[in-house]
Amino acid sequence: MKKITVFLVLLSFVAYSQETVHGTIRQKHFLIEKGVAISGYDPVSYFLGKPLKGKISYIQDGISYKFSSNENLELFKKNPSKYEPAYGGWCAFAMGTKGEKVEVDPENYKIVNGTLNLFYKNFFSNTLDDWNKNEAKLKKQADINWIKILK
Repeated sequence: MKKITVFLVLLSFVAYSQETVHGTIRQKHFLIEKGVAISGYDPVSYFLGKPLKGKISYIQDGISYKFSSNENLELFKKNPSKYEPAYGGWCAFAMGTKGEKVEVDPENYKIVNGTLNLFYKNFFSNTLDDWNKNEAKLKKQADINWIKILK
């Protein structure tokens, strides 16, 4: 009986440790501003046609998100990977061209193959325009570069 108890305690510790490490790795690579992902925008709202600021907090794998409604939060909980931004919320164009983490304008986005991609934008530059000129190649390279960053 003692062996089973010790085994279960060790198993729960390993599971907890893996979750903690996974959360820490994600936090290290995600774009977090003021303690929250996507500058506080509701990740589900992008898929409903318009990014909205969130007010309801929820933490998924160590990353804090905000949601504009309980309905959006529940949709997210059912399938977080569907709604989380590509490349940890960093600029998809910069990830595709140089493999760099560049901050974004959370209202400058595009859904690509069911995935939220965010882009840098200022008065002189809109990387979404540049992305659209060569999306297939940039997406492929961004995926490769993101894997390198996560290692």
